[in-house]
Amino acid sequence: MSIKNILNGLRLPFRKDKELYVTLHNITGFYPNNIQYYRQALMHSSIGKREKGKPVNNERLEFLGDAILDAVVGHIVYRHFPGKREGFLTNTRSKLVSRNTLGRLAKEMGIIEMVQNDNRNHSHNSYMGGNAFEALVGAIYLDLGYDACMQFMEKKILKEIINIDKVAYKEVNFKSKLIEWGQKNRVQVEFVLLKMEKEDNGSPKFAYQISIEGIKGEKGEGYSKKEAQQQAAKLTLQRLRKEPQFTNQVFEAKTKRTKMEEEPVSVVPNLEEQPEDFIIEQPVKKQPENREEKTEDSVSLTTDMENDDYSLDDITVTPKEKSREEIIAAAEEAAFAE
Repeated sequence: MSIKNILNGLRLPFRKDKELYVTLHNITGFYPNNIQYYRQALMHSSIGKREKGKPVNNERLEFLGDAILDAVVGHIVYRHFPGKREGFLTNTRSKLVSRNTLGRLAKEMGIIEMVQNDNRNHSHNSYMGGNAFEALVGAIYLDLGYDACMQFMEKKILKEIINIDKVAYKEVNFKSKLIEWGQKNRVQVEFVLLKMEKEDNGSPKFAYQISIEGIKGEKGEGYSKKEAQQQAAKLTLQRLRKEPQFTNQVFEAKTKRTKMEEEPVSVVPNLEEQPEDFIIEQPVKKQPENREEKTEDSVSLTTDMENDDYSLDDITVTPKEKSREEIIAAAEEAAFAE
């Protein structure tokens, strides 16, 4: 049956509904039953539409779609990577359903252009596309069920748009990023080993915690030192971005440390007060009557005080600036040291 015959049989009242029907088929790969779900999925809250006193937008469908996406993508990842550990599966699913990934999908598939919104206030809303994608999945679930959501993600997304293997094995070196941040800001970053133990099956397990200027960061666990450190670094980076109070504590600790390092550890001794036991006392000689005449014995003691060995002019507490390339190279070397 042709699309034209299908559309005629649906008795859609408006031309724009027929256009939406065709567009949704091109995006999802199947025809909707209840187009109202999809219309609401593409309705941003900024337009302020209300029916019977209640707001009508895609926020509830977004909530539902988020949960369905986690289940569907988790199911796909579980089948696609047999034998992989839970940490790998979780990390892969997280990357596939991340806000950045969903936003790019919405843009690539033309979904973001279909969203009804107040362009004056939300033209640069970076989350709008990803939210609409989640709402669309929620609409598919209510309209056609779980299997349709699975088919949509497998055949339209992971087969035509996203390479699941490339996503899974693309690793972000969070340890390197944290070390690089610390070096740029001259902040001391440490990876503290909390425990190293073996599970019942003999597999080793490690736990690390980040310490920044003595302030405790996040913890991470893994079946290798690298995995545990990466997890701890990732969570700490997230905390630095989301918690200004934590970041302020780090820089306050740095200020306190650097201030202590710059303070003198002891008072510089006064040379005039030191006993000069090494000088042999000589009998007092009669001074020449002419005060303008000087002998070898009347050399001024200020000569030694003016010697360059006692000058502090060339001492500075300002560290040498590193180039960006040197900082990144040092961070990468430290991150892969384990």
